Amino acid sequence: MASLQGLQKIKVIRNKNYKKSGTKSYVYLLNKWGFEPTKPGPYFQMQKTSETQKSFHKFGVKTQSHRVLAKKSGSGGSTDVGTTQAGEIGAEDQQNDSMYLAPIQIGTPPQTLNLDFDTGSADLWVWSTELPSSITQQSSGHAIFDPKKSSTFKAANGSTWEISYGDNSSASGTVGTDNVTIGGLTIKDQAIELASKMSQQFTQSTGDGLLGLAFGTINTVKPKPVATPVENMITEEQIPQSAELFTAYLGSWRDADEADKGESFYTFGFIDQDTVKASGQEVAWTPIDNSQGFWKFASESAVVNGQTIKLSGNTAIADTGTTLALVSDEFCDAIYKAIPGAKYDNNQQGYVFPTNTTADKLPVITVAVGDKQFVIQKEDLGFADAGNGMVYGGIQSRGSMAFDILGDTFLKAVYAIFDQGNKRFGAVQRVEKEQNVSAPP
Repeated sequence: MASLQGLQKIKVIRNKNYKKSGTKSYVYLLNKWGFEPTKPGPYFQMQKTSETQKSFHKFGVKTQSHRVLAKKSGSGGSTDVGTTQAGEIGAEDQQNDSMYLAPIQIGTPPQTLNLDFDTGSADLWVWSTELPSSITQQSSGHAIFDPKKSSTFKAANGSTWEISYGDNSSASGTVGTDNVTIGGLTIKDQAIELASKMSQQFTQSTGDGLLGLAFGTINTVKPKPVATPVENMITEEQIPQSAELFTAYLGSWRDADEADKGESFYTFGFIDQDTVKASGQEVAWTPIDNSQGFWKFASESAVVNGQTIKLSGNTAIADTGTTLALVSDEFCDAIYKAIPGAKYDNNQQGYVFPTNTTADKLPVITVAVGDKQFVIQKEDLGFADAGNGMVYGGIQSRGSMAFDILGDTFLKAVYAIFDQGNKRFGAVQRVEKEQNVSAPP
């Protein structure tokens, strides 16, 4: 078992190339989660029929139908599919990039890569030298893992992986094992997914890959899913049984030039007690349902300016890979009715409100995690400039999804604890900072 004295915080790096875009972030989530919008806008899910050869001997074809995310043109935000031309969305529509990156080390000697830590997926994939030179040479600023330079790398022959979205964007490649060090913990023979192909949506991103922190049941490696780093930490007894967990403390940046002052971090194998003590509160725990591979828990109520919204049977997922918070239309309507001048913008497919809205004009909003309510920071209610003196809201509609996605808009308000050993989620409320303006400058 690793010495607890060797464990350390993993400082989160602000992706300076990340440019906030409300609509693009929402479109990315439409792709990631595959839900149907219930509010009007240019983006929608449609059925696509493709033809495939039925067999070599019979030259007939069969049709297959699958959903793709499409964009209407010339519709002014209308959802009348029959009167507008529609086409599959392209890379220019995607905000496929992370605001937060964290360094890990892979191989012997170690190679450092900055990855997107994502509790909504379960793959550890990286940029690699298996990518075509046409991609690596044109994508400056990336750390690219070279398995040939690691004496501990072993190829997993016959195993492949692929992450794909509804618009057919994808990253895929081969699999191997190597030593991975995260926050002072070294995991031996951890499965690493090496990218050998990558569509434009991924090549335009800044990070060097992704580290999934959901449960391994949704890992995409074939023919057999592989264990995640946290699962291997537990199996190898790298962390004590009482601390089979990781934590996330995500700070807020007002713009790309403002430092986070060292606030944002992850920990593996321990809870940062100084952070808990500074809150003056105890950790509030609630059981999770990981049957779908996610960190899902009960969230059966919300409060807007003291008005309780009952959401009987509602559940939510904590997802560090989602920038916004996606909630029910009922909850969204209550939030934006409480903000003077707020409205739903069809063209941007989201709620917006005046940029000059002062903090005292913004509602106090809480969401339930189990039995406890947590306040969302007012400074995070405005996500990105929407033009015309408006800001795109950090909370948007979850559409047809049956559960909420509580992304960074929510997670920046709490110290989040993902207890994998005990199948529970813990949170500690953080103190809301004083601010004069809700929207990013």
